[in-house]
Amino acid sequence: MKTTIAVLQNLVRLCFLILLALGIAFWTGHWFALMPLHMSVGILLVLGLWSTSILAATARVPAGLVIAGIVWGVIVIAFGMKQMTLLTGSAHWVVQAGHLLVGMAAIGLNERLARLTQQKTLNRSDHALSS
Repeated sequence: MKTTIAVLQNLVRLCFLILLALGIAFWTGHWFALMPLHMSVGILLVLGLWSTSILAATARVPAGLVIAGIVWGVIVIAFGMKQMTLLTGSAHWVVQAGHLLVGMAAIGLNERLARLTQQKTLNRSDHALSS
């Protein structure tokens, strides 16, 4: 499980870097043709968060964090899909900044879930070795 968590963690990190680069490009008025790629990578990031959440549940990470990971993934997708219709006009930057913060929170949550899952997995293996 340790390797799977590490792979998922790095996948989510890579997705975030790609999304950040594309988001900055969109914000500065460039690369709008890559919007479908941005959406696809965002969905991949959420799938990584959900996968990490499921593995965290099997490692007995606190249920509140696991549920937060699942629910936050839904929020990320919903906000991303609706953001173009929210606060259109000159105030739309507020929605864009909110979208960035929601994405950053997803990364932080994934990092926390991954770290706790690895700690629980290590504790179990240490306990098994000492028995």
